Amino acid sequence: MNFELTQLPVEDIQGDLELIIVIDNNTNHVFVQDKKLLKKAGFKGGQDETCLLVSKNRLYVGADSALSKDIRTAAANAIKALKGTGYKSIKVATYLYRNRCTNSLRAMVEGFILGAYSFEQYKTKKNENKIKHITVSLDEYNGYKINIEKASIAVHNAQITADATNFTRDIVNTTPDDCYPDVMAAIAEAMSNVTGLKCKVLKPKALRKEKMETLLAVARASRHKPRVIHLTHKPKNAKCVVTLVGKGLTYDSGGLSLKPADFMVTMKSDKSGGSAVLGIMKAVSEMNLPVEVHGFVGAVENMIGGDAYKPDDVLVAKNGKTIEIRNTDAEGRLVLADTLCYAQQEVKSDYLFDFATLTGACVVGVGHYTSGVMGNSDEIKSLVVDAAKRSGELATALDFNPYLKKTIKSEIADVCNISNTRYGGAITAGQFLSEFIDEDHKDKWAHIDIAGPAFVEHAWGENPFGASGAGVRLMVKLIEKLAESQEK
Repeated sequence: MNFELTQLPVEDIQGDLELIIVIDNNTNHVFVQDKKLLKKAGFKGGQDETCLLVSKNRLYVGADSALSKDIRTAAANAIKALKGTGYKSIKVATYLYRNRCTNSLRAMVEGFILGAYSFEQYKTKKNENKIKHITVSLDEYNGYKINIEKASIAVHNAQITADATNFTRDIVNTTPDDCYPDVMAAIAEAMSNVTGLKCKVLKPKALRKEKMETLLAVARASRHKPRVIHLTHKPKNAKCVVTLVGKGLTYDSGGLSLKPADFMVTMKSDKSGGSAVLGIMKAVSEMNLPVEVHGFVGAVENMIGGDAYKPDDVLVAKNGKTIEIRNTDAEGRLVLADTLCYAQQEVKSDYLFDFATLTGACVVGVGHYTSGVMGNSDEIKSLVVDAAKRSGELATALDFNPYLKKTIKSEIADVCNISNTRYGGAITAGQFLSEFIDEDHKDKWAHIDIAGPAFVEHAWGENPFGASGAGVRLMVKLIEKLAESQEK
């Protein structure tokens, strides 16, 4: 999808279709040219409501406000409404919120790209969106003046961020037989060749040398050998150092604590955290942000077999802590434990974030659409929640407490891989991970449980059925803010 910026008013632009966003139900605004037809069609201008007037070659879509979050989903649903039509190009005006910079413009472009996404790799008949060109006029809805250079940067960054999100969606949506640990490593290596990222891949021999025994135990029963991926973006004069760690379970059967059949479907999505790290690294590199960023992915498949690790086993993590296994389906935290330890060994960072579809408990607690943010520092958690809000993602802090931490105590090892209570499972999983954060990173770390929004079996907002690319836009916004704040 190509984007073109122009200072010409919308009426002077060529395009197969004109898109008009109706803000706050204001169908009497000067941009609304078809008031009688819209009234006859029953169009009220509610958020994401669309009305295509084929005779006029105009599409109307409602937005509750010109805030980024509303413009993004309005643009996404507008592009979805055109799927199956013959339109190939769109012209649209710009919509700003109270004359504030170009956040809403960036959100609109993101919405177009995210909304046009579809995953049809396994379909014999494709139904791709035909829109190939969008011309954006800087003729603004409320008459605000816009700097074309700032607008160009906003559009450029929107394209990079949305494309990285769709790149992540593709990896998550790919079936486990087509995307296993070695394939994830190949994707990372291919991306590094294009973007200039440095890429290092650890195979089983190197993993054993690094004493990553908990990760190796999870991988033991799979025919696909594990990989740990390390991607590096290292610009000159970096403002700070950020480490990202992702859970890359390319498939999770539950191991010997086998999942029920219904819960095993969609487990290709258990690589969403690792996939998000790949997507974030892609965006950071393409935007060439002045922040040193390291991305680590623990890519593993959890299967059953005669060599599978077992409940009652005691494993030794990379940092020497012993873990009593009481459920082999709590495997993601074992993979993350070793990967976090390795990441901290390799990089002393100013900020450490991990992403994982870690617990169904997080979905129960905060719903399908929201990520849970945990850690020892309120400041770091707030940084993540604020970045989520500004990016259009949803996240909320879940606080640790000493009473829940007692529930992962083991009588025979240092820690147990599951809690002794069914309640507070997202938090106890986060507290388990805290056992593998060293003293230097204790107050620099946040764990982001994306189990809810990473993969949903219906369309929502700007997201399609399936993978959403959760975590990518959030972290890109956060790293951008770190780059800006360090410059001031």
